[in-house]
Amino acid sequence: MNNRDTSMQFFEYVRKYLTEFMPRHRNLSENTVQASRDALNLLLDYCVKHLGIPLVKIEVKTFLDIGITTGFLDWLEEKRKCGNATINQRLSCIRSFFKYIAYEDVTYASIYNRLLTIPRRKVDKNKTIEFMSEDALKAILSCPDTKLKTGFRDCFYMSLMYDSAARNSEMLSIKMKDITDNKTAPYVFVNGKGRKKRSIPLMQKTMAICHIYVREFHGSYNPDDYLFYVIHHGEKRKMSDDNVAKFIKKYAKQAREKCSEIPFKVHPHMFRRSRAMHLYRNGMSLPLLSEFLGHEDPETTLIYASADTEMKRKKQQQLT
Repeated sequence: MNNRDTSMQFFEYVRKYLTEFMPRHRNLSENTVQASRDALNLLLDYCVKHLGIPLVKIEVKTFLDIGITTGFLDWLEEKRKCGNATINQRLSCIRSFFKYIAYEDVTYASIYNRLLTIPRRKVDKNKTIEFMSEDALKAILSCPDTKLKTGFRDCFYMSLMYDSAARNSEMLSIKMKDITDNKTAPYVFVNGKGRKKRSIPLMQKTMAICHIYVREFHGSYNPDDYLFYVIHHGEKRKMSDDNVAKFIKKYAKQAREKCSEIPFKVHPHMFRRSRAMHLYRNGMSLPLLSEFLGHEDPETTLIYASADTEMKRKKQQQLT
């Protein structure tokens, strides 16, 4: 088998894994499949742009060199500024892919076994969560130029993400049919982890912005169109998480010039955390907050109570 054939074999494994094995055989959710697609895209991008390996020469045996994968993980930390939890998630996706290849061809099992020797990064579960104050949130939402089409889209995206406290992956998967406006109690359906779908109530002012957005971006109603999209080769495509991270970073930088409360690093998940903390501080009980956020384990929500207590303790020490 020549280089071209072995490269084609590798990419055939990628195709079958993402389009057949994960969604059909394992019945995994669209978000889970997307996470694996993103991890493999980043790995290939690292190989081509940073290691100088031509795409047509990448094959399964390329990854016999465990240094490629460990170097990729270091690159995620140093260049893309990913946290340990994100790095661990990317590693898990890569391991699962090569486990699939090992089942398809046992001669590749050694690659999967080598990947298992890479230690997971330590995640500090007691780390204080970062969130934005209400003033910081208002400052960021005021930055997009809503007279521009993309500026209005970005403003609505951030407003909806905060109001719904949806994960970024959940936001990007929202389709037109998932938004319901029954006048008195509008809500949105989101697909959470483990294919669990939940309805989230929306504020009337968010729904008012939504109506304008739909008129501007969805002239003809198609229930299966993604609410947020980009045009690629004349076709509507699902917006990428990189696109969202890019415009949020831009607006956070602008807002920091007029509001000192803007955190140094603002990312999409911070909108979810901020909404959760604001709701908790305004009296929402932890069990209800857990349901609102779609946490599989209610104890996960305790981090907001712990964070709030810790901040009060530090403030008390400053005053004494």
